[in-house]
Amino acid sequence: MSAPAAPAVPRARLGVATLLAYGAGMLGTQIFRDMPAVLLPVFMTTMLGVPAWLTGLVVLVSKLWLIVCDPLMGNLSDKAKARHGRAPFLLAGGVATSLALVSLFSFTGFASPYVAALAMGALFFVASTAFSAFSVPYLALACELSPDPHQRTRLLSFRMGFAVLGVVAGVGLAQPIVQRLGGGPAAWQTMALVLGGLSLLSMLATPLGLRRRSGPDASASGSSDWRAGLRAARRNQAYLVITTTNFMLSTAMACGYTVVGFLFVYVIGKVDLLLPFILFMALSTFASQPAWLGLSRRLGKRATFVVAATGFALVMLSWFWVQPGGAPLLSLPLIGALGAQELLVIARGMGIGVFNAGFILMVFSMLTDAVNAGKAVDDAVDEGLLSGIFSAIEKLGFAVGPLIAGFTLSLSGFQSSMTGMAHQSPAALRGIVLAYSALPAGLVAAAIAFFLLARSRAAASGRLPGVVHAS
Repeated sequence: MSAPAAPAVPRARLGVATLLAYGAGMLGTQIFRDMPAVLLPVFMTTMLGVPAWLTGLVVLVSKLWLIVCDPLMGNLSDKAKARHGRAPFLLAGGVATSLALVSLFSFTGFASPYVAALAMGALFFVASTAFSAFSVPYLALACELSPDPHQRTRLLSFRMGFAVLGVVAGVGLAQPIVQRLGGGPAAWQTMALVLGGLSLLSMLATPLGLRRRSGPDASASGSSDWRAGLRAARRNQAYLVITTTNFMLSTAMACGYTVVGFLFVYVIGKVDLLLPFILFMALSTFASQPAWLGLSRRLGKRATFVVAATGFALVMLSWFWVQPGGAPLLSLPLIGALGAQELLVIARGMGIGVFNAGFILMVFSMLTDAVNAGKAVDDAVDEGLLSGIFSAIEKLGFAVGPLIAGFTLSLSGFQSSMTGMAHQSPAALRGIVLAYSALPAGLVAAAIAFFLLARSRAAASGRLPGVVHAS
């Protein structure tokens, strides 16, 4: 049974102001995603003495709560859409998220590492709830701002661009700032204040810049039934496939996020290389966006996703052979002398930027296609609830990843400390490399295999909505 022909959609081109206002919110969103994922394990193991395995559990508990919280926030924003729009959620969530982000890195001196873990878990629980209030309505807007699937891909390319800036700030700048300020508690707090302020400005830019589009919508019923919405989600096979695929990808990326700081400190031995690594990755992401947009139009989103995800898996696998830099080979402006291995680190960063940009762009674009296709044939579909479910599953992946990485480090003999970076054994160093290379690569390969097999089976049974022309 073949999918029904998709109806023609308007080709109204989104204005640059809309693209920028929407994309700007992703800067703060990405900072919040990256800082707890990358820096919270480092902060807890080096400043609070929390064992590496326990840092993963701290993250996991709050992420499990989001399985309930994200769909709830989506459903609440659907109900409020008719009278108030999604703007109140975006405004309140942006402010609360930024304040909570600062609090995560502002407290030390706990009675014991386990008390510290409990306190950090409570703070992260509050921060995650606040983030849910912003991130779920924000994702729902991507489904609503245009009926044209290619315009939504263009919109999401701006989102991707600001996400890269968030990576530069949350990963590339944050830890070097801490190091340059001495690495003590005051350094961590100052870093959090700077990046928390940047998050606040960017997250407020979306509701303020899209006042008309995120405000009250008279066409919305305001009577969304979450039970009917869940049943609609189960009926939408394309939505289920892309949501499950993204869970596997998120788990893979979170494994890498958790240990990237350890990789540069302990394995590469040059934390100052982290910023140029991130900058070259960001430049590669920006430069590759037109190519991914063009490729998705020519090959379709599904094939483009497979190409990008395969490339990403191969780049991550190549980190298995990472080594310290060795003798200087050449000198680059603003970076200094680099050995051959350090040049390979920069090259890998560029590869991550190119391929990561491609598969993330396609995943979110296929998500908006699935939601809109389902909405066209099922009145029970609400963008907020489906975005919330998708977001909850994604965040679960970002919780499972640190858990896997934390246990990998602990099993390899990684030593925590309350006074800074401790000496690590060769086995612990191998554990760091494994958690950044083979584990993510294997998970991405599994995600690709699931995506192709599940879509093929759903298409053969006629259970994919008429979105296959765009994806």
